[in-house]
Amino acid sequence: MQSFRTELENPIVEKEIIELEQKIRAYQKGEVPEEKFRSLRLARGVYGQRQAGVQMVRIKLPFGKVTFKQILKIADISDEYASNNLHLTTRQDIQIHYVSLDRTPELWAKLAEDDMTLREACGNTVRNVTASATAGIDPLEPFDVSPYAHKTFSYFLRNPICAEMGRKFKISFSSSEKDTAFSYIHDFGFIPKIKIINGKELRGFKVLLAGGLGAQPILGQVVSEFLPEDEIIPYMEATLRVFDRYGERNNRNKARFKYLVQKLGFEEVLALIEQEKIAIKNQKVAIDTWVEEPLELPNHPIKEVKPLDEPAFFLWKSTNTFEQKQRGFFGVYVQVQTGDLSTDKARKLIEGVKDHIADDIRITQDQNLLFKYVRPSSLPHIFNVLHDLGLAKAGYNSTADITTCPGTDTCNLGISNSTEMARVLENYIHEFHPDFIREQELKIKISGCMNSCGQHGLAHIGFHGSSVKAGGAVVPAAQVMLGGGTVGDGIGRVAERVIKVPTKRVLQVIDLLLNDFKSNKRNDQNFHRYYDAHGKDHFYRLLKPLADLSNLTSDEMLDWGHEETFATAIGVGECAGVMIDLVATLLLEAEEKLDLATLALNQEQFADAIYHAYSAFVWTAKALLLDRGINVSTQSAVIQEFDQQYINDGSFNLPDTFEKRVLQINKYAPSKEFAATYILQAQAFYLEAAARREELKSLVNN
Repeated sequence: MQSFRTELENPIVEKEIIELEQKIRAYQKGEVPEEKFRSLRLARGVYGQRQAGVQMVRIKLPFGKVTFKQILKIADISDEYASNNLHLTTRQDIQIHYVSLDRTPELWAKLAEDDMTLREACGNTVRNVTASATAGIDPLEPFDVSPYAHKTFSYFLRNPICAEMGRKFKISFSSSEKDTAFSYIHDFGFIPKIKIINGKELRGFKVLLAGGLGAQPILGQVVSEFLPEDEIIPYMEATLRVFDRYGERNNRNKARFKYLVQKLGFEEVLALIEQEKIAIKNQKVAIDTWVEEPLELPNHPIKEVKPLDEPAFFLWKSTNTFEQKQRGFFGVYVQVQTGDLSTDKARKLIEGVKDHIADDIRITQDQNLLFKYVRPSSLPHIFNVLHDLGLAKAGYNSTADITTCPGTDTCNLGISNSTEMARVLENYIHEFHPDFIREQELKIKISGCMNSCGQHGLAHIGFHGSSVKAGGAVVPAAQVMLGGGTVGDGIGRVAERVIKVPTKRVLQVIDLLLNDFKSNKRNDQNFHRYYDAHGKDHFYRLLKPLADLSNLTSDEMLDWGHEETFATAIGVGECAGVMIDLVATLLLEAEEKLDLATLALNQEQFADAIYHAYSAFVWTAKALLLDRGINVSTQSAVIQEFDQQYINDGSFNLPDTFEKRVLQINKYAPSKEFAATYILQAQAFYLEAAARREELKSLVNN
């Protein structure tokens, strides 16, 4: 594999890929523990599938931006290494499936040639930074948030403060108060704002903190109505440091940032964030709002064509296109059912439209594509290309445009086949409820389990995979969720659990709900107002007959798209990575952190050097606590418990407490002098701990 390494221009990426290959070999030889390797693999975008022996690879595309060349490269890679399919995700990534672990370094190297990464696409890291797909062309936006999303991505990529947290961390940027990037269900959600002070325009953001979906959705809280643009990254950095130190690390079900806020209280977390500000890398971070070369707008001569299907074209134009803020250009949405695009279609799509759109395609949060800078005269041509590829379906962002996760197709946690359910429902709505193709205030979202990767928790009508027992048999079921969704400007609603029905009855659920809404709503009522006016009990009674299990048919015993008997074959999820409790592994990691600290110090990256040394302190202390059978679940608890177990009884002699020594990290601004001193202290602590560990081992062996 040496040949592909030498072709990479970025030495950091090359080093990462070589390390991944070496770790794979070491793991296969039994030299790296399973849990340690899984953590490393996930942090490099390699995720175990439901099917044994193959991996899902997640390609991290900041704010969903992808070029013609990148899509074609991913298609080629999918053909060579995966399953000839590109899966668009709700976090604006692209996933490919059925990849051999051995081939992931080579695959990553090919992606890196076109400036794409797998780094921190999974695991306990800052996940892909999302933004409204319309950013830059949105008629309602105060300014383009794309550069802010890009800077956030680049600032925290490979950043030691967030490389090994207790759980994942999600950040979004909405383009306007319509909040199409769902700020309220993110750990950090940003909505752009402008203030005029002394006649000067100042940019900033409304900031929401500690939201999240999952099995227990929690809405984010407003932490600032206007945070100046150069303060957003420092504020995120301080917050991530707090999360890394105080966040849960043993119980993954309680490890997200939202639970830390629940545990400590909102005001206490804000106070801890303030305490960290002195130690962060930069007190202000300016955002270069001109991060790339100007887009080359399409100027290819347009040959006039007629739409292949005129009625379908005008319906599609009314639902899937909009005029940009740049007058004379249109944005065009391509509805990609279940987010799955074959490699063959991807190539034909790019070939057909490349002369008619800007080389800046955005993946949307609802698993579709957005084309930019389309001239009005190009719309018939683009429609015809989409029509030939089966991608010209009308109704973008409508009731007929359903979001879903992969479910039991590939996910270890999937209970039901969410993708086939979505396909059936979309086709059903187009055929039997065509008036809802224009309805954009009633969205359906489906997840294969309760974890809400398909965003059912913020749907007007949501379903998640479940099961019920009937006559001794296990029957595939769908939990019906109602009343969720975006209100605007950071306000959102969590869907309520209403009733559980056999999964094959979801078509009847949709019939009852849509007909009830259409027949009985007032003219001024959207679905939210209608749901609130009638209350949860109305919808429970409406749907209750569908929950009757006394009249099940043989077909209702099977899941969508399956002919075999249903079984809830749930594996071990990998979304959050794993905890590592092996003493030797922790000491090895501490040694690696000290090496990284010294390297960062030599490169004058003082904040990073200090943080690596801090991690070495914590990993070393945790290893010694485990030696005494003590397993605590947060870094702050490790620090406190070490004082109790080792300092107070004289096992270790320090000038002061271990807590005071370690937490110098948030008492001083980063400097060469402090970094050098702190690293020396961490090295001395590690060497003494390692020596004591060896001494204990020799005593046991003798």
